[in-house]
Amino acid sequence: MSGGDPTIAIYDAQAGAYAARNAELFELPQAQAFANKLPEAARILDFGCGPGQYSGWFANQGFHVDAWDASAEMLRLAAQHKGIITRLARLNELSETGRFDGVWANFSLLHAERADLPDLLTRIHHALTPSGVFHIAMKLGTGAGPDKIGRYYTYYGEAELEDLLSAAGFKIMEKHLFDGVGLDGTAGHYITLLCHG
Repeated sequence: MSGGDPTIAIYDAQAGAYAARNAELFELPQAQAFANKLPEAARILDFGCGPGQYSGWFANQGFHVDAWDASAEMLRLAAQHKGIITRLARLNELSETGRFDGVWANFSLLHAERADLPDLLTRIHHALTPSGVFHIAMKLGTGAGPDKIGRYYTYYGEAELEDLLSAAGFKIMEKHLFDGVGLDGTAGHYITLLCHG
């Protein structure tokens, strides 16, 4: 994540609570759809992996998983899942070309500044193989700023996000809209998109 040290510090402090709250894989249908588009033994980047619940699930499906996060405490929890490779890294450290068959960015890119998202999407596109797939989950809304517990968020409109993905070279295959409640207790509107690179 690149929302600044306060956001990372909050995730370090709240890692256990976040892991407990997300032990249920709320986006499991989206993870299954993502996995179904991948070749056998594909390499996945869980980009902003948090406590690694999806990294572990992907590894259990037989995929090779690289799990990156900027929170050392989140990464410590992620490392407890078997079969994944962890790396302490911020979002803007992604520089690979054609390395991953899939990139899973589940509620991580929303911590980036609005001005940085086009570059991050381009970096993800470059990091994918030609037939690669990309999952992105974001909160819908307007503006940017801290939530009730101080994490920095940037909010997007549905059409705005789709335009940014298109500009980075992605084609949207699936889209889901739903409501939920975040770690700070605030209800929100969410979107997930499954894209072809």
